[in-house]
Amino acid sequence: MPLRPLVRTDGYLPIEDHGLIGDGVTCALVGRDGSVPWLCLPNFDSRPFLAGILDTARGGSFDITPVGLRESAQRYLPDTGVLVTEMQGDGGRLELTDCLTLRSGADLAEPVPSGRGELLRVARAVGGSVEVDVRLAPMDGVLVRPELGAWRILWAAQPGLEILLSATSPLTVGRDGAIRGRVTLRAGERLTVALQWSGQTHSRVTSEPERLVDQTAAAWRRWSGRLEYAGPQDALVRRSALTLKLLDHAPTGALMAAATSSLPEEIGGERNWDYRFTWVRDAAFSSYALRRIGMRDESDAFLAWTLRNVERDDRTSICYSLDGTRPGMEWEDLALSGYRGSGPVRWGNGAARQVQNDVYGELLDVAYQWVRAGGVPDEHLWRALTELTEQAIGGWATPDNGIWEIRDAGRPFTYSVAMCQVAVDRALRIGELCGLPHPRERWRREADRIHRTLLEHAWDPERGTFTEHLTPPGQGDRGGLDGSLLTLPLRRLVAADDPRMVATTEAVRRHLDAGDGLLYRYLHTESPDGLAGGEGAFLLCSFWLVDNLAGQGRLDEAHQLYDSLCGRANELGLLAEEIDPTTGAFLGNFPQAFSHVGVITSGWNLSRAEEARR
Repeated sequence: MPLRPLVRTDGYLPIEDHGLIGDGVTCALVGRDGSVPWLCLPNFDSRPFLAGILDTARGGSFDITPVGLRESAQRYLPDTGVLVTEMQGDGGRLELTDCLTLRSGADLAEPVPSGRGELLRVARAVGGSVEVDVRLAPMDGVLVRPELGAWRILWAAQPGLEILLSATSPLTVGRDGAIRGRVTLRAGERLTVALQWSGQTHSRVTSEPERLVDQTAAAWRRWSGRLEYAGPQDALVRRSALTLKLLDHAPTGALMAAATSSLPEEIGGERNWDYRFTWVRDAAFSSYALRRIGMRDESDAFLAWTLRNVERDDRTSICYSLDGTRPGMEWEDLALSGYRGSGPVRWGNGAARQVQNDVYGELLDVAYQWVRAGGVPDEHLWRALTELTEQAIGGWATPDNGIWEIRDAGRPFTYSVAMCQVAVDRALRIGELCGLPHPRERWRREADRIHRTLLEHAWDPERGTFTEHLTPPGQGDRGGLDGSLLTLPLRRLVAADDPRMVATTEAVRRHLDAGDGLLYRYLHTESPDGLAGGEGAFLLCSFWLVDNLAGQGRLDEAHQLYDSLCGRANELGLLAEEIDPTTGAFLGNFPQAFSHVGVITSGWNLSRAEEARR
């Protein structure tokens, strides 16, 4: 594969110069320079063991790099989560294979852990004579001691976790506490390094690394063989599915919003959030996408996990930690400077305690999808869903923080009101499909009332468009435009080809334009959110635009935009949350599940629209 020069800014690789590996319990980022600057142990949402992507000096990294590294490239073994990085050094080329290893015969479709608790790194010289540097420097609170040819790491953040580093070449501990070594590899020779945390660390580094890589790749290929998709951008849709699987927590079915925390939405800005949690609205969008391409087990598990949380608590939260509880309090980590100095670094997420009225519709839509797939609510779950429906009816006009989780005074956001209508509509559908007792006539009247009010109070006749929040005619500013307006047809509130929706689509496209098909989700100058600075273009909004164009029969435009957005993916087919419209660089947490959901859903919608046209 063609290699490209490495370019750092402020000492950091671009966000897009990283790949993702995982095992269904945790994940790691691997840089194009052979570094691992992100790894949380033992779970996705645990304290980071390595966080060099948030502070190159103090965050910690695990590096395997040829001396004199000049250029490199990355690729996945086809249809797997096994990553290969090729790097050109002074003396020759090094091929580095990284994976979080999976058990022999592992079935990734089963809701059980398949991983071995091991990061395996196999470096092989493919030309010349390559000097290779190895260095592991964890983030903080670590003691290292030798143990039978390996190094045992005692980590204060996880005192019960057994961590062992072993290698096929000698390693030593420097004065700075980092474990390091240098070895010269000639063509065909290899170096194997393993970081293990499963507690079964008596195995040390394997003498058969290729076998472990092969069995891990085989497990991924067995899983990817279940994917069902025949449409535009086939390779990227498949990679998006694999990326979502890498963010899927196998023991619970939870799907992480992103792999990382605090990657900035603006370089030097304060919009840095922890996304290692599961949002209920993600469950609705993601489950729809997963089911369309054959990931039914994952969709069912995600839906069931979300509904179990509601049934257990008799309430719904905006988002959940992996254990089904609400995320801990948000706090700022002053020990880390942030990516390219973009602090603060945050752990936890304060949005979990906001009022976001759309959550009722998101949850009821999740339940409706589950029922459509054959699920039947028991008495306890139906009572919980009924209570949520009544809460939506009672609170739909109450100002909230909205889908974008603003940190400012609440407003009656159009999207939130729309989703309250969805809550009542889906509850009616569930009750009728399953023959469950419910106040049919009253709920129907309330659903109609919310729908009618939304169409009247969110529509601005002077501008000829729906707007971000509801305002009764003649009673004040209706607010700016909002990318989430493009979801109204997706949630069946307004038909895509309704003249009002066509006009809104064009207004959003024009007013929130960031160039080259990219859209801002809103403009901070006219839609205050309580935060300073700006942000990049939000990729999912552009995928929603694709869906609207397809729904309006404008398929040539939709295909052109879809291909343009897919072309934004890095060489591995990965996408972040946002794009810098000026440079094209990735911004925000990475990889972002929502962006990959957009790839899948828009591709499927385009394929279906093409079939309908034929």
